[in-house]
Amino acid sequence: MARTISVGAQSFAKIRENNSFYVDKTDFIREWWDGLDDVTLITRPRRFGKTLNMSMVECFFSNKYAGRDDLFEGLKIWEDKKFREIQGTFPVIFLSFAGIKQDTFQSTVEVINQKIADLYNAFSWLPEKLDMSENDKLYFKSVCMSMRDSVAGISVNKLCNWLYKYYEKKCIVILDEYDTPLQEAYIHGFWDELVGYTRALFNNTFKTNPYLERGLMTGITRVSKESIFSDLNNLNVVTTTSKEYMTCFGFTEREVFDAMREQGIPESEKTTVKRWYDGFTFGTQTDIYNPWSVTMFLDKKEPNAYWTNTSGNGLINSLLREGDRRVKQEFEKLLADDCIEATIDEQIIFDQLTGNPNAIWSLLLASGYLKVDRIIREVPEDEPVYVLRLTNFEVKRMFYGMV
Repeated sequence: MARTISVGAQSFAKIRENNSFYVDKTDFIREWWDGLDDVTLITRPRRFGKTLNMSMVECFFSNKYAGRDDLFEGLKIWEDKKFREIQGTFPVIFLSFAGIKQDTFQSTVEVINQKIADLYNAFSWLPEKLDMSENDKLYFKSVCMSMRDSVAGISVNKLCNWLYKYYEKKCIVILDEYDTPLQEAYIHGFWDELVGYTRALFNNTFKTNPYLERGLMTGITRVSKESIFSDLNNLNVVTTTSKEYMTCFGFTEREVFDAMREQGIPESEKTTVKRWYDGFTFGTQTDIYNPWSVTMFLDKKEPNAYWTNTSGNGLINSLLREGDRRVKQEFEKLLADDCIEATIDEQIIFDQLTGNPNAIWSLLLASGYLKVDRIIREVPEDEPVYVLRLTNFEVKRMFYGMV
């Protein structure tokens, strides 16, 4: 019997409890945990399963889900005794910056602060259980939407400290969609202010934090290290060209065709689905399909621009319209199903976007609108030149609507 498609569901626990349609990505847990990296940043295009995978990681490791074998039985990770024994055994802090799209610095900071305050509210029992000092109690109470930047900067670090004291175990900290407010800051002109705020928060949370077991971050872009990650020399950055976690985000062709069979979609539709939603490459893994669009297709049973219609694409539209003649000429080649050549810098430097065509192509590649057709390197020590083309028909149709 075909499982029900739960469109937009991002809660791993809810999906499993309802026996909704789910493609098993639990091997990500094994690969990440066995990798032993202190802090990992994984970049993937929007709506590529990042939040669902982070929810899965929380459900697996968090002691809030201790004894929840039912969430993982029948999935790949549960075949390994080593992992069955550590399920539900860690304090986990989960923060998500998804949806933080305010247009001023003050309102952005207030929303982030409120999310941190919500974390503190979830652990409101800590002051009494730990018999905190009066100073610590005052600090705990001071964490709120209007707290000072100096308070916010160390807030997650201090929460890790208190959770460690209570559970006698270091914390896993998950930060989902870390770069969403940063992109809005660039668009609305408060980039420098927000970079200062987030640099302090990230450094205290992921670098100078002796109570951190592991850190896991996701986003769309790898923001320039000089901007916010200058202090994080313990950070393993995994981009779309990296060879780690290649099949953990997005659907492989086999997963797509298996899902179509389960949902009773005829074999004759494979060509259509491939044309619309295939084309993504992570590392050396080709034929990665857009999971949001495929899931919508499975539900609606007809092709449409499901993924490209979920975003305003304001930044992309602006960059292409305001680009110089070379950018426009290269873009016309892409629309004509031709390729372009570019030097890619996976560290996105936002203040170079308006004057550097390669920075624009780098952003489009990271965002999933372009794919690497091949790499040109005359000799091993040469800087690689990437041959790029539009990812698939869905993306091409979106760009036709912009010109």
